[in-house]
Amino acid sequence: MPQLEVDGAALRYDDEGPRDGDGVPLVFVHGWTANRHRWDHQMAHFAERRRVIRFDLRGHGESSGAGVKTVAELAADLLALLDHLEIDRFVPVGHSMGGMISQTVALSHPERVERMVLVNSIGRMTYSRGRGLLMGVSTLVPFKLFVAANIQRAFAPGYPRDEIRAYIKSSADTPREVVMTLYGAMRAFDVLDRAGEIQAPTLMIHGYHDVQLPVRQMLRMAKACPDATVRILDAGHELPVEKPAELTAAIDAFVSVGPASPARPSPRARLS
Repeated sequence: MPQLEVDGAALRYDDEGPRDGDGVPLVFVHGWTANRHRWDHQMAHFAERRRVIRFDLRGHGESSGAGVKTVAELAADLLALLDHLEIDRFVPVGHSMGGMISQTVALSHPERVERMVLVNSIGRMTYSRGRGLLMGVSTLVPFKLFVAANIQRAFAPGYPRDEIRAYIKSSADTPREVVMTLYGAMRAFDVLDRAGEIQAPTLMIHGYHDVQLPVRQMLRMAKACPDATVRILDAGHELPVEKPAELTAAIDAFVSVGPASPARPSPRARLS
């Protein structure tokens, strides 16, 4: 399995599909405490006809390393991997924190992002007083309980409990330093006021039952984004595993419409 050494981290990645396939490469970026296998369904589908890349963020899955304190540092890892693979222009598909990483790249290097897909992701963490208190208190409980409480809330009501337990175990295997540091990084992440600068056409696809990053917060960003298409699915925060086929179909429809135009459209979010 290939890996790339970046600033003291060994990043494991998969690079599949035809190099001369349809369109620019898709690059899948997973979220907090997850790993690249969140994208198994999407990789299997898209690798048949286009180049697709996914990787474990540092400290997650089979990647080593820690020490990053901001989403921007994780974005630098992504850019290092793309440079290593000699990929200039691409489509980032980011889930949750992976969407924050994607937004960071789209704002800092707009020339490299043809389109962007944000899955259950937002531009600013905003808490009500009650939820803010709950989240603050949650960091004071034992680490495994902290992880379990957050992962449990990520799924829509009715999702199989045995599968949720498996995801909790996988998340708890992520080093404590990585989990807690990046939890703080997400809370500090804020590019909402810059949403109007995003040049790439953007699909924002969200679970209706997402209580981690509520739909209303995503819609605030969609309203400000110059070219946003919004999809709402009957799921929670973990769309890649709760509704994999529906998510794949939505991404496929969005990235199959041809190269993005360099012209900026009038500001309006579309519901589809």
